[in-house]
Amino acid sequence: MTTAITPKLAPGHVGLNVTDLSRSVDFYRRALGFEQLGISDEGDHRFAFLGSEGTLRLTLWQQSDGAFSAKTPGLHHLSFQVDTIEQVQTVESALKELGVTFAHDGVVAHGEGAASGGIFFTDPDGIRLEIYAPNGAETAPAPSGAAPTCGFF
Repeated sequence: MTTAITPKLAPGHVGLNVTDLSRSVDFYRRALGFEQLGISDEGDHRFAFLGSEGTLRLTLWQQSDGAFSAKTPGLHHLSFQVDTIEQVQTVESALKELGVTFAHDGVVAHGEGAASGGIFFTDPDGIRLEIYAPNGAETAPAPSGAAPTCGFF
């Protein structure tokens, strides 16, 4: 039996490198409803703290000059869970109004016969994002067959 050397870990916040802090803050606030908890938008060290109900969830760091690449090690995608497929569809409608690029048309299942599913899209820097619900996608298509949809978009 192995003994853990660290206490039980829980997810904290996620930090993303972005090319344009103002554009990214606007996107994450308008598209996903994050609150701006703090910002430093002058000088060489530009960053923003975004959260929900006062809790830090996302940090944005303006220190990139290229587009997100799925071909290099690092972040694969960032996923957010909601309670119902109807909530996923509400977010999808708001994202469509903002002209967001989607990987699939509508809600898709995480795999053939899976109850969970969601929408897959990119932010202004091409970072892959997902909004999903744990249930309600049983009748939705599964674009990658038995393979996890969230792994191949």
